[in-house]
Amino acid sequence: QVQLVESGGGLVQAGGSLRLSCAGSGRPVSTLDMAWFRQAPGKEREFVAASSWWKSDNTYYADSVKGRFTISRDNAKNTVYLEMNSLNAEDTAVYYCAAGVGVGLRSRDYQYWGQGTQVTVSS
Repeated sequence: QVQLVESGGGLVQAGGSLRLSCAGSGRPVSTLDMAWFRQAPGKEREFVAASSWWKSDNTYYADSVKGRFTISRDNAKNTVYLEMNSLNAEDTAVYYCAAGVGVGLRSRDYQYWGQGTQVTVSS
């Protein structure tokens, strides 16, 4: 069983930066496709970024975050990160870490989920 725990969320001013962490246990994240999703109030959960296990520099981003967000891994720490820069109010959401086998852009592509961490961007 894979368990994921997110951290690093908080309140930040527009234009600022945050780094989210997702600590995995139960299976090395190096053997899993990893992703970040987010869900804003009243909206559906949406894809943010993904990283393929077999080639970690195979990364995918939603158009809305491309050039501002970066997904990365530290396999020694069994942790995945989401570096977020140039944040704006539209980035306010609960951010979820997800893991699975077979990288994709849909929630159903991932079997394991964290509990989420709140990111609030003040304008």
